[in-house]
Amino acid sequence: MKSGVIVKVSGPLVTASGMEDANIQDVCHVGEKKLIGEIIEMRGDLASVQVYEETSGIGPGEPLVSTGEALSVELGPGLISQMFDGIQRPLDRFMENSSSVFLTKGIHVPSLDRQKKWDFVSQVAVGDMVVSGDVLGTVQETSSIIHKILVPFGISGKVTAIFDGLRTIEETVVLIDNGDKKQELTMLQKWPVRYARPVSEKLNPIEPLITGQRVIDTLFPVMKGGTAAVPGPFGAGKTVVQHQIAKWSDVDLVVYVGCGERGNEMTDVMNEFPKLTDPRTGNSIMDRTILIANTSNMPVAAREASIYTGITIAEYYRDMGYNVAIMADSTSRWAEALREMSGRLQEMPGDEGYPAYLASRISNYYERAGRVRALGKDERIGSITAISAVSPPGGDIAEPVTQNTLRVVKVFWGLDATLARQRHFPAIHWLTSYSLYGDQVRKAVDHTLSADWSVMVRWMVDILNDEARIEEVVRLIGVDSLSDKDRITLEVAKSVREDYLQQNSFDDIDSYSSIEKQSKMLTIIKSFADFATQASELGIPFLTVYENSLNLRNKIARCKYISEYDLIEFDDIKQSIASYFSDLRGEEVSK
Repeated sequence: MKSGVIVKVSGPLVTASGMEDANIQDVCHVGEKKLIGEIIEMRGDLASVQVYEETSGIGPGEPLVSTGEALSVELGPGLISQMFDGIQRPLDRFMENSSSVFLTKGIHVPSLDRQKKWDFVSQVAVGDMVVSGDVLGTVQETSSIIHKILVPFGISGKVTAIFDGLRTIEETVVLIDNGDKKQELTMLQKWPVRYARPVSEKLNPIEPLITGQRVIDTLFPVMKGGTAAVPGPFGAGKTVVQHQIAKWSDVDLVVYVGCGERGNEMTDVMNEFPKLTDPRTGNSIMDRTILIANTSNMPVAAREASIYTGITIAEYYRDMGYNVAIMADSTSRWAEALREMSGRLQEMPGDEGYPAYLASRISNYYERAGRVRALGKDERIGSITAISAVSPPGGDIAEPVTQNTLRVVKVFWGLDATLARQRHFPAIHWLTSYSLYGDQVRKAVDHTLSADWSVMVRWMVDILNDEARIEEVVRLIGVDSLSDKDRITLEVAKSVREDYLQQNSFDDIDSYSSIEKQSKMLTIIKSFADFATQASELGIPFLTVYENSLNLRNKIARCKYISEYDLIEFDDIKQSIASYFSDLRGEEVSK
């Protein structure tokens, strides 16, 4: 350990002298209470330390000790269903050791429970040769997740002993002899959060991430292993979009990072998620969720670390062969923490006061997402999908954080304040958003459904674009001057927007729509549009078509509330549409 003396305190930044033997990124114990900090700058024997706790009461002359280790997280059984702060302190056990409901300075609590015993089942035999990344054994961590105990990076050798059965995470489960020495392997690993975990190979994403949100899955899909950003002004629904994806997406594990946003948003997660059932497994959604909370009332400096804590945990489960989604809410608050520390270090500022290295930090974060082949001999393939909210001031996406994010991510879900004011949620605007995975996902869905999904999506996009064009004409000369064909287009586009794209996240049925249900809903709307167009071509007036179809259009509007278990009802509605237009043509012929 290297020790020095504090000479200056400036908010979360502490400067200490006598630290010439220390290194950047060393974790330090600051002051008499041994607060946790990290060296972020060295100038001669002066070390600048970013402190992850409240520094009030600390003054010059107090000791500062470097541990010589990088900021790391503990990895092992017991992570899932837990809530940690930005530097992986377990908040439930933290409260047990504190006399206050608020974070108390100087309390040190291990991240993972050292007393709980897990039933270790070995997957290797004595005499086997193992290398980094090989699976030593498994633990049933939750009803949904089998935790695979992996050989730590940099270790290989011959298995000389195995200890099956109930073990704590610190007890030896496997002995390995690499020729020079024998190594005792436990279920606990540590990994520095600022370094990506090594992989055997990075692969291209090939499988769509199904979120259950119609506007996303249909128009702006994301792949497992992809990257997406949700920029938007206050109140546009960024957090709700992320909550919905965390609840319903078809991934094996979700890491949700509440970074700098309001504390009540994490409270909503804690209150809602335990009550929800995963539609894929039938188990509680908390059985596949890890929460990291560093909200607006928690230490600002730890916001910067919380993103890396989350992505490192996600990498750990990805290496087991799982598909993981990480939600960051929001990267704007993370960038503000970077800006504050950069300002206190008196670094040359970039755009709007953000540090000049903002773009590289954002790129490094998203670079750790992706689909990979993990280390080891058994060809495990896992993925991390990174989905982050961005909170530009006033919704101005020209600001640095949004722009640097959009240079990296491949999906942009642009939230629109006007849609939010109209209570159209999700408020993802269909004319400004985009997905570079669109064609690839649609081909995959075509194959899965054995249907013309791509054709229907293309039709929907054309309808919405035509609506925008026609509305420009309406604003100039009024709706009465439109042809029957254009009026049908407006009504169909309205049905697409209100009956399909608009979704109620608080309704038990409408909150989630499978791809099968989305396909049937879109087929119903397109079927009505096709019949209405044919009727118009036969000379049937627009008003005749729509005045007599109110009940039928109400049925189409209620399609979103049809349960996933009753999708056969769509066939009845489709038959009703065909019967209505058949009768309508008969009446016109008789006239």
